[in-house]
Amino acid sequence: MVFPTPPATLKVATAGEALIDLIEDADGRLRPCAGGAVYNLTRALGLQGVGTLYLNPLAGDRFGRLLAEGMAQAGVALAQPQPVHEPTSLAVVGLDAQGKASYSFYREGVADRQVSAPGLIAACEAPPGLPDLRIAVTGCLALVAEDSAKYLPWLQAQRAAGRLVVVDANLRPAIVPDMSAYRSSVMAALQQAHLIKVSDDDLDTLGVPGGDALAKASALLAGTRAQWLALTLGAGGAVLLARDGHAWHCAESTPVTVVDTVGAGDCFLAGLLVALLQRPALQRSAHADELRLNASDAQHLLAHAVASASLCVMQTGCTPPSLPEVVARTTAHPPVFRAL
Repeated sequence: MVFPTPPATLKVATAGEALIDLIEDADGRLRPCAGGAVYNLTRALGLQGVGTLYLNPLAGDRFGRLLAEGMAQAGVALAQPQPVHEPTSLAVVGLDAQGKASYSFYREGVADRQVSAPGLIAACEAPPGLPDLRIAVTGCLALVAEDSAKYLPWLQAQRAAGRLVVVDANLRPAIVPDMSAYRSSVMAALQQAHLIKVSDDDLDTLGVPGGDALAKASALLAGTRAQWLALTLGAGGAVLLARDGHAWHCAESTPVTVVDTVGAGDCFLAGLLVALLQRPALQRSAHADELRLNASDAQHLLAHAVASASLCVMQTGCTPPSLPEVVARTTAHPPVFRAL
């Protein structure tokens, strides 16, 4: 099998988990699928044509080879192409009647956690450098308190370098014994972000005050240095909030047949970043702190992100769409967009 060569121009660097989802089928059998929120996001970016650099190592075992093959198929560049000896992370995934996923994780002494802050920073500064790298992304399992010393300095370095820092809260409370330490670690990462992605469930897990999801999201944004926050609402679509008080909502105009929701948020965020990289506002900004988005930008970002997520949930497991597929969907089924 011939895989595409990773693009010479790398625009996004991702750091975080790559694991195998063992998805429970109706007969009780566990079906292995390549997954992990950051892994899904990374592949989704690559499949939509974005030059993406994945910073974590992969295992040399059977599952690690499966993960590496998925990256190669998506045209993703690996900062650490040589496999490590540690085994691949595992997650057991259960699905409820609505296709919503719940997770149990097995992540001690695993390959994707074999990173350090100096190593992550060096990978983004390696000669001859990455002059076109505009965005640094992490989230989900990388936000546990035990790994904060690995990822937080990297986030700080990327923000200082002028890159757009994106953090996907995507909380997994089942994996942590100490929720207080977990929340503190998540909030420390969010303080480095220019763009936060969060779900209504994440807001509840974080204990953000507010009468509804929008109020909670506004409170979270106000409590950080972030300029924007993307709030996903499941079948209710998504909202993009700006620090200046502007907010926009986007939702599908036609019903979506949901098979399962595995990877939906990851594909949403990938679609958002793909659309952001297309906007002149990002191209004009020499430093992420200077980036400004208007209503037209917000509509483009949300429409592309919502369509990316919808195409994912129509299939089993995380199957990220291609760029032509997303464009075709937004053309055939334009979403409903409105200012709040």
